[in-house]
Amino acid sequence: MTQSLHESLNIGGPALWVIFALSVVLLMVGLWKIWHLSRMGAWRHRRLARVLGHWSRGDFAAAQDQLGTAQDVRTKMARSAITAILTPSISEQDAREDCLRVGRGLLHEAKSGLRLIELIVSIAPLVGLLGTVLGMIDAFQALQDSGNQADPSALAGGIWQALLTTAAGMGVAIPASILLSWFDSIVETLQADIEDAATQIFVNAPKS
Repeated sequence: MTQSLHESLNIGGPALWVIFALSVVLLMVGLWKIWHLSRMGAWRHRRLARVLGHWSRGDFAAAQDQLGTAQDVRTKMARSAITAILTPSISEQDAREDCLRVGRGLLHEAKSGLRLIELIVSIAPLVGLLGTVLGMIDAFQALQDSGNQADPSALAGGIWQALLTTAAGMGVAIPASILLSWFDSIVETLQADIEDAATQIFVNAPKS
């Protein structure tokens, strides 16, 4: 199987090898990103809902107890905001600034790795196109060298081999684009939840 893969990649030349390497990187980054978002608690909502429920009813002690030691991204944000609000030495303005700082850091962490996927989406089709152009140049050079003895079947073979890299590039770029859109939607949901939670916490904060 390894030999067959090696022979298939050799058909497309260096460009196909580069595209294959990009596909491997995409697979590794995609799996890592799913694990990373899961570890951040990107799909955990219930604890935050319970915290906000207690907080909105004025049961601030229960809200703090509900936070516990959970480390999911939403709970971290709520803990930061609640801790800042309930600290007498911190003004409301400073509490808001600290909350904003923590939120930016959490979202930056959630976005890690997305630029690499975006890069793969951009360059995979270009590498495929480059491989096609170079393959077409070789095919027409061979046609020119053959003169009147040109074999149409040989030319057709050279052309389909050249077009193979474009197809491979698109074959990597399309799933990469889908994956990027999915991860972007998860980060956008996180951002919306964080902003909504921060707003609810500050609006329902205990009055001095």
